[in-house]
Amino acid sequence: MTTPRCAVLSSFDPSVVAAQRWRLDLAYDGSGFYGFAYQPQFTTVVGVLREVLKNTLQLAEEPLITGAGRTDTGVHAFGQVIHVDLPVSLFGNDRGPEGERLAKALNLQLRGRIHVRNAQKVSNDFHARYSAQWREYRYLVLEGVRPALELTETFSWTVDGPLDLDAMNRVCADIIGTHDFRAFCRRPTNFEADEPLLRRVLSASWDRREDDWTLSPDAAPVARFLIRGQSFCHNMVRCLTSTMVAIGQGRIPENAVKERLLSFDRDHLPSPAPASGLCLIGVGYEDLPETPQVL
Repeated sequence: MTTPRCAVLSSFDPSVVAAQRWRLDLAYDGSGFYGFAYQPQFTTVVGVLREVLKNTLQLAEEPLITGAGRTDTGVHAFGQVIHVDLPVSLFGNDRGPEGERLAKALNLQLRGRIHVRNAQKVSNDFHARYSAQWREYRYLVLEGVRPALELTETFSWTVDGPLDLDAMNRVCADIIGTHDFRAFCRRPTNFEADEPLLRRVLSASWDRREDDWTLSPDAAPVARFLIRGQSFCHNMVRCLTSTMVAIGQGRIPENAVKERLLSFDRDHLPSPAPASGLCLIGVGYEDLPETPQVL
């Protein structure tokens, strides 16, 4: 297939060539990637994007990419945001909206592995990570023992039900606000054992939704967990999800989350929920539109 040409750029050094910052809103199925962050020895979201940007725009080198958050292996996104600096002369004298043409050219080469939902120019002080006011994640849980279908396991987690969503929502009230989430995070390697992991949760809730995608064989309702925060530590949403599910099943007491937020102790809590049920669905910025969400 011939690579669509937006411009011919034999070399591009942002320190020498005038650069324009672009914001790209992305969606991807995380099961096909070894996480979001660039790792040259693995297929990652950033690695694929860097290669496609270089080839599609005929850049001399792969551009650097910064994301709003790093999704783990198997975690999906409908509302990931990145920024990338590209030459001002990107499209030459071509006609038409540049953002639409950039998204179309990239999507043609990405072939569904990643979908660029929107591309727009932003000011050069915009930062996909540090300018973000909040991130929102969604976790889908199927209640009941069901046949292990590939589609089921790709986008949700099947557990024994029914779940007591009233109890799980009472627990959600305990995590809203700023807390030390050491008991619900995987500690970074450079952190001391007594160093706090403070994070601010803005909202959290469970509800039941119709299985519009027919994730389960009988299209049973799906338990949906929505959580919005300024930022999240590693495995935080998955650890909270598995603990709340255990509470909803009556396997551990309802006050377990509140107690662990005070004790910082993770011993004997459930393992993190599988990555497959988790999806980054939105990122919010001041004075800029949030990513379009799929709930």
